[in-house]
Order: sequence, then structure tokens, then C-alpha cells
Amino acid sequence: MKFRPYPVSVAFPESYYTESQILLETALASVPGYSTWRKDDPDPMQNIDLRFAAMPILTKEDLRTHFPEGFLYPGRNLVVGLATKDIEYVKTSGTSGEQVTNIWHQKWWNNSEVASWKLNSNANAVASGTLREAILSSPLSVGFKSDRGDLSMEKRLLDRFLFLNDLADPLAWTDSYMDRMIGEINTFKPVRLEANPSLLSKFCRYIAHNHRSIYQPSLILITYELMSRLHLKHIRSVFNSPVVSSYGSTETGYVFMECEAGKFHQNIDFCRVDFQPLKKEHGGPFIGRILVTVFQNPWTAIIRFNIGDLVRISESQSCSCGRKHGLILSSIEGRTINLTLTTAGFAITQHMADEVISGIDDLEEYKLVQTGKKTYDLFVVCKDSLFHNIARHAHPILKELYGRDATITVKQIDAVAPEVSGKYRIISSDLEIDEETLFENINSQK
Repeated sequence: MKFRPYPVSVAFPESYYTESQILLETALASVPGYSTWRKDDPDPMQNIDLRFAAMPILTKEDLRTHFPEGFLYPGRNLVVGLATKDIEYVKTSGTSGEQVTNIWHQKWWNNSEVASWKLNSNANAVASGTLREAILSSPLSVGFKSDRGDLSMEKRLLDRFLFLNDLADPLAWTDSYMDRMIGEINTFKPVRLEANPSLLSKFCRYIAHNHRSIYQPSLILITYELMSRLHLKHIRSVFNSPVVSSYGSTETGYVFMECEAGKFHQNIDFCRVDFQPLKKEHGGPFIGRILVTVFQNPWTAIIRFNIGDLVRISESQSCSCGRKHGLILSSIEGRTINLTLTTAGFAITQHMADEVISGIDDLEEYKLVQTGKKTYDLFVVCKDSLFHNIARHAHPILKELYGRDATITVKQIDAVAPEVSGKYRIISSDLEIDEETLFENINSQK
């Protein structure tokens, strides 16, 4: 049976396959971290997609184990690279199990970003590297941190970038603190506003509630987290700017960009994407995880890296935006660790659950936790007078999603707190889920 790398036909230029082959063969021949992978290469004369599928999956644990020399290209010298500032060491945010220290090459990152802008006409229209940009994120991810949130605007400026938030805990935002951010946006007049959607949602609720006026940037770029439909609703209540989601990681650069038609297009000049579908009962063959191979990074070879996210492949592989090359997604489904299960044991992605929960009227924030095989707690932030109606609405729709025998408990809280990383996790499970049992064995499809 002929090997199919995706459940649909995807168009790639010939250069994509050439780049894939050169990178794989270089890594197997001369990059230390892949020495044990050589035995898995079926045949250098085989189809390159099949050869990639035969390779193991690169994990964060692998990156930690072999840091710093393990994935360097031959001829690269860390001492020289660090001394000349061509590279630096950058640690990702998250818990100890999620954190990875990476060899960071800024030029490669910048080039990957610029290439991704071409996948959205609104982003490409403001693609100049000289335009003002404001960033609303956790300082644990990027920017400048102060425990008191008292850094002046001048101390939070870096070249053309203004970092709006210097508090690691957004629950410490006061009215005067958010007034400061409004004033700075109105003064700075950013062309782009790059934002964590959870933080921007919180900020927009304050603006809307207080009927404040705010400058409208040419583009709002969503990153750092998966945007909830509820987040978008709050953002739209304040901003009329185009809202675009960008997807990638510190290790892999910019992988997908949402186009103006709402689909996600692969940044084919800077990455290869392999796909491992979930089993049919869990949402396959169109939902699965992506394994990313990095192109054009002259320092490190990253092959079939498991970012830890699930995506849904668009069945038509056509888009009204007219872009044809590369894998097209209908949605980013969320992190694998945020999967929950129905009472019958079938997987529910974060995107699936969010589509249901975000449809509840009058919600400000929420967090869903699966506490047992048939028990689910929904924590909601809302006005006291609206809680009863929200709870009454939540019970039937969550039973429809998770099973008629599900026990749904709805609890009112003052606010949803971020994780240690500074990011939000609005869907989670207390169950120990063996992720690997959910996926198809790619090798069995050859």
C-alpha cells in the first residue's frame, strides 16, 4: 500500500522535498543527536515522505538531554557564536517538565516571521520591520518584569517595541494599571498589537465596561496561547482591527499563519510538517499532532519535533484566499495535554470544548477541569445575577459533549488564574491520559 503522509492530497513545490532530503541526510550523517536514528532510515532511495515517517519523534526531553552540542550542524562553534552574539541561550517558559533551553539565532527567527506574514494579506500590509509594535503578554514569556508593575514606559521600550505589561500576575492588574496601558497605546499608536488572547480579553472587558476610547492598530496578532471564541468576542467588542492568529514555537519558529479567510497555512519556506492522526474514535484521520522540521536555521537541526499541539486538517485543501502550497488547517485544536475524555473514553480537544462553552451567554471567563472519568467541574466568572442562568445552560450542553451520564458541577469564582508559566490553561484534566494510545501508528500505514 502506498504511504500517504496526510489524509488528503497536499501541494508542495519541488524545493520543499529537496530541502527535506538535504536536511535529513545531513542530520543522519553528521549531527550527533541523530546518530541513533540512522538505523531507522529504510532506504536512501525511498520516497522522502516515507523516510521521514520512519524516523523517531524528537521530544523536549531529547533537546534537554543533548543540549547544547547535540543538534549543532557540523562546523558550528558555540564559543564563537556566543562571543559574536550570533546566538544566545534562551529558556522557554513553563513548568520544569516543559522548559527547554534553546540555541537562539535571531536572524533565523526574524526571517521565519517575515515569511509567515506573506500568508495573510492584512499582516503582509504592515510587514515592515520598522513599524511600531505594542506587546501585551506575560513578562515571563517576553519583555520586562517588575514585581510592583512600576517600570516607566521608557524602561519598557526596546527599539520599536513597547511591552505594555510588566506584572507576572495579571490578577494584580488594578484599574489604574489598565488605565496606564490604555494611555500608552493611545500615545504610542502601534501599527501592530501582539497579544496573549487571555490578557487581551481581560483588558478589553475593562475597556468596554468603562466605555474607554482606545487607538485602533492596523493589525492585532494573537500568539502565546490558543485563542478562545470567548476571547475573540471580547476583543471584537473593543477593536475593529483585523485579528490574526499566528502559530509556532521557540524551537520551530513560525509554522502556520491564519489567512484573511480564517484557515491556517503552512510556512513552507521555513518548516516541514509531518502529521500523526488520532485514531478514528478519537477524531482521526483529520485531527492529529504535528511534527515539525525546521528549515533555514544554520545552527541547529530540528527534525520531527513534537510541539505538543493538535490540529485539524482542512478536508478540501483549498482556500478562498487563493494560496495553494503547503498544508492547510481548518483549526488549531489545542495542546495534547489539554485533552479531556468523554464518559465513554473518547478524546475531546480544547477547541471542541471551547466551541461549546464559549457559546454560553454572559460569560467573562471560564475554566473546565475533568476531575474523574465521568465528572467535570466548570468554573465561571460572571456577574452574580447571571450565574443561575449560566449554570442552567452549561449542564445540558456539556452533557451533550461529554455524555448523558456525565456529572457536571458549575462553580462561580472571582477570576481564572494563570499557570506558573504566565499562560492560561482553560481546559484540563486530572486524569492520567496515556497520549500515545490515542494516535495511529504511522508505520502501520506504509
